[in-house]
Amino acid sequence: MENTNDNTTCGCGPKPAPKFPEQVTGMYILARALKNIGIKNVYGLVGIPITEAAYMVQGQGIRFVGFRFEQQAGMAAATEGYLTKAPGVLMTVSSLGFLNGLTATANATVNCYPMIQISGASDPTMVDMKMGTYEELDQLNTARPLVKAAFRCSHAKDIPEAVNRAYRAAVSGRPGGVYIDMTTPALGEVMDAAEAEKLFYTPVDMYSPVAPNKDAVARAVELIANAKRPALLIGKGAAYAQVEDKLKALVEKYNIPYFPMSMAKGVLPDEGPLSALSCRSTIMEQADVVILAGARLNWLLSFGKGKWNPDTKFVHLEIDPQEIDTNRPCAAPVVGDLGLSLDAILAGLEGKKMSADPQWVPSLRAETRSKNAKFAERLAEAAKLSPMNHWSALSAIKPVLAENPDVILINEGANTLDDTRDTISMSRPRHRVDCATWAIMGMGMGSAIGAAVATGKKVVAIEGDSAFGFSGMEFSTICRFKLPVTVVIFNNGGIYNGIGEPMDKTSDPAPTTLDVNARYDKLGDAFGADTYYVTTPDELGEALRKSIASGRPSLIDVQLAADAGKESGHIGYLNPTPLQEIKV
Repeated sequence: MENTNDNTTCGCGPKPAPKFPEQVTGMYILARALKNIGIKNVYGLVGIPITEAAYMVQGQGIRFVGFRFEQQAGMAAATEGYLTKAPGVLMTVSSLGFLNGLTATANATVNCYPMIQISGASDPTMVDMKMGTYEELDQLNTARPLVKAAFRCSHAKDIPEAVNRAYRAAVSGRPGGVYIDMTTPALGEVMDAAEAEKLFYTPVDMYSPVAPNKDAVARAVELIANAKRPALLIGKGAAYAQVEDKLKALVEKYNIPYFPMSMAKGVLPDEGPLSALSCRSTIMEQADVVILAGARLNWLLSFGKGKWNPDTKFVHLEIDPQEIDTNRPCAAPVVGDLGLSLDAILAGLEGKKMSADPQWVPSLRAETRSKNAKFAERLAEAAKLSPMNHWSALSAIKPVLAENPDVILINEGANTLDDTRDTISMSRPRHRVDCATWAIMGMGMGSAIGAAVATGKKVVAIEGDSAFGFSGMEFSTICRFKLPVTVVIFNNGGIYNGIGEPMDKTSDPAPTTLDVNARYDKLGDAFGADTYYVTTPDELGEALRKSIASGRPSLIDVQLAADAGKESGHIGYLNPTPLQEIKV
């Protein structure tokens, strides 16, 4: 009987081999198209139908960083996009590989990180007819609701245009994730090299900054100049926009206190003389004019309600007009490129007499000094505890990172995230990456890899033990590529803590319980990293200094007490009955 197992149903069956160099495939055209727009790194995981395409990418001098899990490769691509303003590129296989990567692309879209996901896909004519082809899934229409833009390449000739348009869509306006459905017929198609060469062109003005309306700027200037208690709230959009010099000029010239959101820490120094980082509640309650620079009044800011003064007027600097009036009316929307908007506001304020209350900034400084002194006492007391809690560990980490301000900090967890954000001061922009708007766990290893690859800088990832578990195998990727990444794992044996008790009628562990005796340092040993198991702040400080200085992959297992940490999330009000009163 004739052997018919030739995979023709997936569009990757036997075809005449291209005659190099006279002929090329769609895979070569894809690699050339990426090179043509300046892509330096591609993150992904190979398999049918993109394995050969990954080799072609390497052949163009582009670094292909191979992962264990597509989601983490996507987190790396998104992090590169955030740090560099150029789209990070993710390449995946079809079906589940596509879906795994789509998690990260959707997250990039929500957080306004420019990113391009390119996934191999089955022949769409077979998918449309539901013929049962290999890994049959309508990937294009699955992705569309979750990304900024989506394209399908059914022919090799479409690839360069799709790549160029995806880049433009990812970076223009409000940045986000873009999907390219790279079908097997397009990847496998053979073209004459001379004809393929005609497809490539250099796109013009991939990002065209749009200036704000002059009337809008004048309205904002008038509001700022007449404010009695002004404040600047800095979001990660301002960090992405790289406008720190303009913000510095605004706050220093006009004596405006500032409060950074989590990933905006360091856009202006956390410990600067006008930093109101310790005065969040006071600003919410007392500021009469708040400038939102690349920030949203979302759940992280109580939707502009709660403690917020109902009379506060907002000046909203935003690239997307649909964000205006979200949750609170905006008195002065300024829609346009953030850099151009700040230039216009600075020009408008020139020569204006400011009306700020002379006691506003001194009162915030006094509050900052008082709260910072109490916080320092808390860290000092925690440093004496044995076994350690989160604050004990952070008391050792804080001075080491202060000595190494150019280290990029990656941070995720529950208590580990909250406590690290409150403890570790940042002095440089775009040196803190965390789980951001969706507060997702599991971004840590991918983001650490993306940060190291995109910038060449040393990276420290501070991880809760639960958060590390989402992506821990990617530590092998850190080791394989010899990246200067130190992973610090706070092990308290559980989600929130390790002392959860199971409900009645079960001998299983509680849903929040992990393993307080786990030795995560052994995982580092398996992949040839420098490893440390520490039980005291002094041991932790010494290990962190050594690992950063070495520039080698390192893993520090920090043993905390099982009762270190508390429930996080503050959503108990949603439960009609306290958990401890529920009986099975």
